Amino acid sequence: MVPHESSIVDSGNCILKTMKDAKLIITILGISILLGMVVVALSIATLVKVNEKSDEYLYNDEKSIITSKAAQPSFESTLAASIRIDEVMIYLNELQRIATVSNGTRAVNTHGFNATLDYIVNYLTVNTNYKVNKNYFDVRNFALATNPILISSINGVQKSYNYSTDISTADFYHVKFSTSVKFSKNMQLTAIPNVGCTDDDWQKALPPPEGRVALLKRGMCSYRDKAKYATRYKVAAILFFNDGILPDRVSPLEVNLAQDNTLPALFLSFSVGQSLVNAALDLSTNANVQLTIDTKDLPNFPVGNICADTPTGDPSQTIVIGSHSDSKPVGAGINDNGSGTAANLALAMTLARLFRSSAYPKYKYRVRFCWWGAEELGLLGSNFHVKQAKTLNTIGDRLSDYLVNLNYDMLGSSNYMFGIYDGRTAKNDTPPKALPGSNQVTALFRDWFIRNKLPWDYTDFSGRSDYAAFLAEGIVAGGLFSGADDMKTQKQRDRYDKMLGQGLGGISGITHDPCYHRACDSIQNINLFGYEKMVQAAAYALEFLGRQDDLKAWLYPARSTR
Repeated sequence: MVPHESSIVDSGNCILKTMKDAKLIITILGISILLGMVVVALSIATLVKVNEKSDEYLYNDEKSIITSKAAQPSFESTLAASIRIDEVMIYLNELQRIATVSNGTRAVNTHGFNATLDYIVNYLTVNTNYKVNKNYFDVRNFALATNPILISSINGVQKSYNYSTDISTADFYHVKFSTSVKFSKNMQLTAIPNVGCTDDDWQKALPPPEGRVALLKRGMCSYRDKAKYATRYKVAAILFFNDGILPDRVSPLEVNLAQDNTLPALFLSFSVGQSLVNAALDLSTNANVQLTIDTKDLPNFPVGNICADTPTGDPSQTIVIGSHSDSKPVGAGINDNGSGTAANLALAMTLARLFRSSAYPKYKYRVRFCWWGAEELGLLGSNFHVKQAKTLNTIGDRLSDYLVNLNYDMLGSSNYMFGIYDGRTAKNDTPPKALPGSNQVTALFRDWFIRNKLPWDYTDFSGRSDYAAFLAEGIVAGGLFSGADDMKTQKQRDRYDKMLGQGLGGISGITHDPCYHRACDSIQNINLFGYEKMVQAAAYALEFLGRQDDLKAWLYPARSTR
């Protein structure tokens, strides 16, 4: 059918209009594309500028301290590149699930801890060809027979203090592995200067500590170390107290002393502790206390360690990767130390997969992945392992077969830092042969963070985690730590913001892990970005050590041979 003439005219007008519209659209698209290219170009220029500033910041401020021979390695790491944070989080979520169905905890002597061990063992057994062993050791049980009593007498004015299992309302709390005592007569107080972590602190105490009840503030060294000093200076009892520097550091704490502790001890709130310190420091004041602690005599209970060995590599030259598997009774312990537990499992699994490929050469050295029990009760699992290894003669199980211990305890703190154990801060009694290699390991981690344009911090290497037993025996050690109850300073936050981007540096004025040893240490307490970087750094260090031609010589230079 031939169309009507008027229809043809209308159609022509429509076509002309459509063509005009098309030209307009093409013009707009062209302008948009041009603007887009400009934005991209500006973005690239900005990123280049940021990177240049980052390089300048890094190498002007930090280049001068990169003096280790370890600064030469290639920073391309197949093992680190193969780490998948989603896999690590699968393991971590399983630990949360275990705690959730186990009354919210994975502490030793609970279903949650035993289920954690079973999960690790079963997973490794099914998915790797590693040799997996579980070793048990006995741990002393502790319980109170009756509530403890604390009464002060200041110039004859007596005051009784409140004990409660609700720490938020308590004036004081019991200390695990305290001994029993009944001081029905007044015992004189003495306040130990600073935090009681050096002989100098104790020698400056007035009145002298011997035979008196010592007041000891939280901080710097472990409570076990403070108790060792207290034993050396022959005190009658210990009253620990919180430091009050933050609102969440006022209440008493739940802490424990060593299994073989011989002193009675309690933990006071900041306000109670400080008031007694003020009275004790005023030598014109008659400051005394009465205290009663009555403990039960209970049977021991078993706690397990797990170690999984690669089937290849020289067992007489072993790299030990360690993390503790238990939590505090108060919570699930997902950062402390589910984060280290899951990271260790991810390292073991990733290495097992790579070893199945001929494209990834096997290491000359055996790798032993270990999960220690009862760290929260005083590093008991790692101490037991080291003491046992000293008595064994089987190749691969002797302490002399261990070249290095890398320790991962807390890697995912919500207000994180990239903390590296600083070999220079090892205890004064550390065997000298362990120091050069420990400093090498410190530099190895530091250089990885620098090359990856990430901020980093040194953290004390004072023996407060499971590396301590190895280091004390002259074995090189090192590791990473994302922070616990130390405060993030404004300076640190600004430095992290400058390198990572505004807002990624965390929050100043609060601790690195506000949920440290609290019920809120759950899966929501993990900083995913920080956690991933820490696990990657751990993978890099393992591969670097495993690829050394002569790891023993690298860790133990000729002048300090073992």
